[in-house]
Amino acid sequence: MKKFQPVIVGGDIGAYALARQFNDAYGVVSVLVTKYDPLAIRDSAIVTRHQCDRADDAEGLVVELEALGARLSEENPGVPLLLIANTDWRIRVLAEHRERLERFYLVPIPSLETIDLVSDKEGFARVAAEQDLPVPRSFYQDLSGADAPDWRPAPLPDDLTFPLVAKPADSSTYETLEFEGRKKVYFIQDAAALEELWRTLADAGFRSRFVVQQLVPGDDTAMYSVTAYVDSRGRVSMSAAARVLLEEHAPATLGNPCAMITFDAPELFAAAERFLTATGYRGFANFDIKQDPRTGEFFFLEVNPRIGRNSFYCVGAGVNPMEVLVADVVDGEPTAPARFTAGCLYTLVPGRLLDRYVRDKALGRRVWELRRSGRVINPLNNPKDASARRRAYRLAGELNQWRKFRRFYPEPTDTGF
Repeated sequence: MKKFQPVIVGGDIGAYALARQFNDAYGVVSVLVTKYDPLAIRDSAIVTRHQCDRADDAEGLVVELEALGARLSEENPGVPLLLIANTDWRIRVLAEHRERLERFYLVPIPSLETIDLVSDKEGFARVAAEQDLPVPRSFYQDLSGADAPDWRPAPLPDDLTFPLVAKPADSSTYETLEFEGRKKVYFIQDAAALEELWRTLADAGFRSRFVVQQLVPGDDTAMYSVTAYVDSRGRVSMSAAARVLLEEHAPATLGNPCAMITFDAPELFAAAERFLTATGYRGFANFDIKQDPRTGEFFFLEVNPRIGRNSFYCVGAGVNPMEVLVADVVDGEPTAPARFTAGCLYTLVPGRLLDRYVRDKALGRRVWELRRSGRVINPLNNPKDASARRRAYRLAGELNQWRKFRRFYPEPTDTGF
């Protein structure tokens, strides 16, 4: 293995999980480029924080990354810099400025053309249908002309019935937009709620497309995740899957899993591989999938052109994604395909809190079995980051989880909303 330096854009728990994967495998300390100093990374022994005051501005972020790359290259000549990001907007910024950034960094992300195709919910649905991946019935509302005095939202097609789910057709166009009542995903119960959403988005200055989808029934436990890596030769060299037990329910993070169980999913792996091969994909991809409890059918909701916030569940499934990445782009020796080898409980929430929301008895027994056998992982439970301050931060985070669920999702529901 060659010596290398990871540079990660971001400072949330997903960024910390990536840094831990690098550190667990290679003992390397990652540089995290952030505007703020959140608890997830504060006082950590496995990261070095680099301040970037303009981290939410594309040009400011790129200029800062160029300066950082030049400095690190001068300090350690010949050591490759591996640049990673893990939000849709940041991935797009890296792709749009790839030529500038590749003067200093290895940038293992999909091409901009591929990102444009798969990040757009309509493009995703088209490719998914071509590859026999079921998707929910969908309608796309275009708000690009909402500035016009005579603009009116297009009517909902007759084949869509309430309740519905609404979300941006391309998350990167929505990620940096701020307005009162903003949510990551909207649960739409009736026509009045849908009309109110269109007015809110138009008034907030949103000028892209929103997708409205038929609600697939089921609570959080009907959700699934598949994470894959396509190497530089076009081969899917890593696949891992997890069933969601509980998702975040605060408006800004609604739908982000916070407890999952890893499992083997050969049919889902095969479907994801068909999609990735058809699009000429390279790099990490994370699929959101929901199973209809009435029929058992899996619906592919979207693919994120990045590894995803909860990538650490892959470690529990038996594969460290950063080892697969480094073997490919740093060492130039892609590994043999890595698949699921172990079941584990991945959780970011206290055990007692999780138990309140797992209503399925079989799932509850599986959670108990994994706990009893010690197969439980949380990226923050890191023996290399066990200082008193880090333990206090983790406790503060757990208390905050109790507060958030008490406020936004006090009891489990049949829909997860």
